Amino acid sequence: MKKVFCFFTCLALSVAAMAQSAEEILEKMDEVFGQYENSGIAMTVQTKIPILGFVTMKAYSMDKKSRMETRMFGVDLIIWDDGVTEWTYNSKNNELEIANSKPSSGEDGDADMFKGVADGYDVSIKKETDEAWYILCKKSKTNTNKEDPKNMEIVVAKGSYHPISLTTKISGTTLTMKDLSFNVTEDQVTFDPKQYASAKVVDKRNIVR
Repeated sequence: MKKVFCFFTCLALSVAAMAQSAEEILEKMDEVFGQYENSGIAMTVQTKIPILGFVTMKAYSMDKKSRMETRMFGVDLIIWDDGVTEWTYNSKNNELEIANSKPSSGEDGDADMFKGVADGYDVSIKKETDEAWYILCKKSKTNTNKEDPKNMEIVVAKGSYHPISLTTKISGTTLTMKDLSFNVTEDQVTFDPKQYASAKVVDKRNIVR
C-alpha cells in the first residue's frame, strides 16, 4: 500500500510539473507567431454586426502590403493597400476607387492583436481540451489604453502553440480572427490593374508634385 501511495504521489507531482500557466502558454504562442510573421499572414475575420448578422472577411498581409476581401448581399468588395496607395473594388457597379493609403497603427493590422497579447491583461485558463487551451484575457486596471478591448478569448493549439483564434468585442461588435496561416505570396497582396481593366476608375488621391 505504501508503494502504491508513493507512486500516485509521484504521478501527481509529475502532472503538476507539466502544467502550464496562461502566461507561459501565451509566451510560447508569441514565439511561434514570431517565427512565421515575416513570411506573411492570412486569416479569416468574422464580424457579428447588429441587424446585419455575421460578415466574413479574408485578410492577407505581408510587410506593408495587405488585401482584404468580403462579400455582402451578393456584392464583392476587395481592398488592396501597399502603404502608399489604396485600391477598392466594388463589383456592384464594377468601380475601382484609388486613394491615398490611410495611416495605420501597425503593419499587420488585426494580426498585431496576437503579438504580446498578455501585455496589459490579466490572463487565466478558462478551459482546456485534448486539442487546445482557451485563455481568457481581462484588461488590467493599470491598462489605460482606450483602444484595447476589455476582454479577449484566445484559443491556442496544444503541442504546436499555434494561435487558433482570438475573439473580442469592439464598440459593441463581436470580432473573431481565426484560420491563421503563413507564407503569403506577393501576388496575394499586390494589386494587378490588368485584372480590372474594364472597371470604372475613380481617383481620389491627393498627389503632391
